[in-house]
Amino acid sequence: MNDFGVRDIDVVVVGAGQAGLSGAFHLRRSGLAPDQDFVVLDHAPRPGGAWQFRWPSLTYGKVHGMHSLPGMELTTAEADDSRPSSEVIGAYFTAYEERFGLRVHRPVDVAAVREGAGGRLRVETSEGTWSARALINATGTWDRPFWPRYPGQETFLGRQLHTADYPGPSEFAGLRVVVVGGGASGTQHLMEIAKVAADTTWVTRRPPVYREGPFGEEQGRAAVALVDERVRQGLAPQSVVSVTGLPVNEAITRAREEGVLDRLPMFDRITPDGVAWADGRTVAADVILWATGFRAAIDHLAPLGLRERGGGIRVERTRAVRDERIHLVGYGPSASTIGANRAGRAAARDIVRLLEREAAAA
Repeated sequence: MNDFGVRDIDVVVVGAGQAGLSGAFHLRRSGLAPDQDFVVLDHAPRPGGAWQFRWPSLTYGKVHGMHSLPGMELTTAEADDSRPSSEVIGAYFTAYEERFGLRVHRPVDVAAVREGAGGRLRVETSEGTWSARALINATGTWDRPFWPRYPGQETFLGRQLHTADYPGPSEFAGLRVVVVGGGASGTQHLMEIAKVAADTTWVTRRPPVYREGPFGEEQGRAAVALVDERVRQGLAPQSVVSVTGLPVNEAITRAREEGVLDRLPMFDRITPDGVAWADGRTVAADVILWATGFRAAIDHLAPLGLRERGGGIRVERTRAVRDERIHLVGYGPSASTIGANRAGRAAARDIVRLLEREAAAA
């Protein structure tokens, strides 16, 4: 700790989801010690990353492509498909933190990361201020739900909520529900709610793209490359799912046959009792559920001026092009669980090299 009460540390890791824990694991593996050389800060009340906030009806069996964290497998005995994913992954992350002694500080909110003294970063948090030589940002998107704005939205007399607040299907029993959004969450919500609601209407900006057949490594690399190209250009990242399409499984096939996934184009305005299109069509609704995705939670990095004109942070591998001290993991092409693992390893390696280079120059 320096004379001004600011604690010195080599690396601050912000976020303890998949990407943050992967980064912390590889920092520790490289020889850095938790709470001595690096610190992990997480705003959530308990282990589990954003998974701990998922709705109870999202069981582990409905989760697509969950990859184990580095160094510790999530075994099939632990991963009961019928248990809520929040419980399965929360327990797994808890065991992981304990096994590797990562000593995550929570709940801690990071308010801002600024330029500090002597070429260091000033990380201002609810737990105090840290002075760091480098930072791994792994804050994900869950805290930044995207709410589109449409004319008349404030006049709607029913309930509006976002995927981030989705409580499960039971609360929609007997109601007329409009689900907005063509991604995986939107379709999952819709198929659940349709079983109990009086009526459902599915609305998307673009026609849904269904993906049939196998999705192997080659297709996965191509999808990630499309997302990566946006990040390299400094554009706001899109999710990997947005370029892979919706995988056709038994549930999707049945919902399409039953008409649950009959899609309407985006409405033009919201009325007190529903939604309306310019051609005169209307749909009455008690609830509008916005399954419209999330944005990267990176506002705390704003003082560093990392954003490009396209709205995103330009990244090479995981390093912010404008500041080599900042690494973004779980951002853009590394937003998938396997991508987050790889990004955590890459960020740790680059940061260790940076620390070694600075030590040699001192």
